Amino acid sequence: MTALADEEKVAATGGPLTRKQWVAAVIFLVAALGLGMVVPTTEIAWVTGILLLTIYLFAFEIVGVDVAAISIMVLLGLTDLLAPVMGIDQGLVDPRSLFDGFASNAVMSIIAVMIIGAGLDKTGIMTRVAGFILRVGGTTETRIIPIISGTVGIISSFMQNVGAAALFLPVVGRISARTEIPMSRLLMPMGFCAILGGTVTMVGSSPLILLNDLILTSNKALPAEQQMETWSLFSVTPIGLALVAAGILYFVIAGRWVLPVRAVEEGSGSAKKTKDYFESLYGVNYDLYEVVVPAESPLVGKNLDDIEGYHAVRVVAVDKGDGPRFGANSVDRNTGIEAGTILGVLAAPSIFGPFALAAQVDVRKELRTFANALMSTKAGIAELVIPPGSKLIGRTARDVAMRKAFGLSVLAINRGGETITREGGGVRATPFQAGDVLVGYITWDNLAWLEKNSDFVIITTEYPHEELRPQKVKWAGLFFALALFLVLFTDVRLSVALLTGALGMVLSGVLKIEEAYDAVSWKTVFLLASLIPLGLAVETTGTAKWIADQTLSVMGDMPSWVIQAAIAVLATFFTLVMSNVGATVLLVPLAVNIAIGVGVDPALYALTVALATSNSFLIPTHQVNALIMAPGGYGVPDYMRAGGVMTILFLVVMLPMLNLVY
Repeated sequence: MTALADEEKVAATGGPLTRKQWVAAVIFLVAALGLGMVVPTTEIAWVTGILLLTIYLFAFEIVGVDVAAISIMVLLGLTDLLAPVMGIDQGLVDPRSLFDGFASNAVMSIIAVMIIGAGLDKTGIMTRVAGFILRVGGTTETRIIPIISGTVGIISSFMQNVGAAALFLPVVGRISARTEIPMSRLLMPMGFCAILGGTVTMVGSSPLILLNDLILTSNKALPAEQQMETWSLFSVTPIGLALVAAGILYFVIAGRWVLPVRAVEEGSGSAKKTKDYFESLYGVNYDLYEVVVPAESPLVGKNLDDIEGYHAVRVVAVDKGDGPRFGANSVDRNTGIEAGTILGVLAAPSIFGPFALAAQVDVRKELRTFANALMSTKAGIAELVIPPGSKLIGRTARDVAMRKAFGLSVLAINRGGETITREGGGVRATPFQAGDVLVGYITWDNLAWLEKNSDFVIITTEYPHEELRPQKVKWAGLFFALALFLVLFTDVRLSVALLTGALGMVLSGVLKIEEAYDAVSWKTVFLLASLIPLGLAVETTGTAKWIADQTLSVMGDMPSWVIQAAIAVLATFFTLVMSNVGATVLLVPLAVNIAIGVGVDPALYALTVALATSNSFLIPTHQVNALIMAPGGYGVPDYMRAGGVMTILFLVVMLPMLNLVY
């Protein structure tokens, strides 16, 4: 890391500002003072200044974005006390409304979907979904991104986009672990396409849901000949699909340049260090392969004991057409091999090559059948010690059927500094002694189980393991379906519908209440809840209306498509600094009046606003962007780099499609 990068990192965590940040601070201060002299009221001057301060804190990461948001909320709260000094009659936000964001529909909905997503993940559903995506898409970014992003985009067209994104967070985590593709390379395409998916139907996002009500309200003040028709469910579908397709193509083509690789994702590096450790200490150099036994293979008709004894390989998983067998009580040395049997083979590269050639097996380029079962977050190499008093002393791995009884495939025994390996004289035939260190391949669930067995002392304690509850899958599916039904087919508030599903997950035992709390990203909650008062101040003080009026007044007699583009840009700006619903409520009446003035269809301009308020990619103020920020390890500059192009692309695709379709 360079000295400059170190300096910027210190500044982002509350240290001294860098030269760039000082220069930016001066520019923003001058801009605030300049605007303060032209705005019509003192309240608008202060709100404009706080808006610029918010943008500055976010853009230059002076502190964490959640800390910045909380600071702005507290500052707005203090304006009630400082009103006389500031030259205003009262605070910029009613103190009684300052913390309304923490009880808002949006924030409570996010908490609920995080819990629902964790419940589905706990039962293994999301792991299966991840496995399906990998089977279809392989392990490359250019194939995985379209599948994940396209799926989330379609799902979010019928449910809230933040809900779709939250449900797929565990899926992306699983895929990242298996493919060793950093989550930062997958989460942003998924999140952006979740936002884009909200434009595919009229129920996909809050602004589009609200639009028809706003049109009916505007109709009351319009003469009969100017009355607008409301939009049907699929009126926006061609436009939304074009936007989703554009988003996917953008990341497939430009992802290598705009998507970051975050250091927080150390999966592949950690795996390599672990492998290097066992190779240097014990001489254990094993890789995992998946092979298919064809009918002409000499392995057909033999059992695993014959194969392992002759070829010096270890079979850790078997599938004979009845599903993968792995771990304890599954793979037995007497298991027979038939044509079409799939084997998970553990062997040194120098041994596997001759084995594959002699056995005439078909070697797969990557794990497919056992990709889920044997990924690095589910299984790996571990160290165990045989303690004095262990019932295993004097017995061999063959005697106790170590693989079948305990799920441990012994690869080496270290005794007094000497390592006994399979190639060096038969590790399975060596009687155990007190103090022996066993090096073996094992699933993490089996290793967790062995921690309770007094015949072993586990050295490897840092490994990924969790308690899955596949027996609760029906309950998880039931309450997820119930929440989805309430969202789509009832008038119950979104937060209540989703909390019903979340509560069901806890009451049915899918999740423990502590696990539900842990599933919530409180950084995301505080970020969103703390920004809501700022949006309230922008609306109630007249700041939003003033900015809109000033922007549109400069358009003059320009062509209608230029005015429409200006409305879309204005809606894009407002949705970055306030809620998309607030921006829609504010701008739709203005857009309708402008459209009537220039002689175009007012419903089209109203739809332009409702779509453009989904163009929220530049900073993590949108719920989806806030949700993926921490898991992806993103900073505001990451959003500005990838989101800047996406923002322009959104407008370039949306405006022509609107005018082409309508």
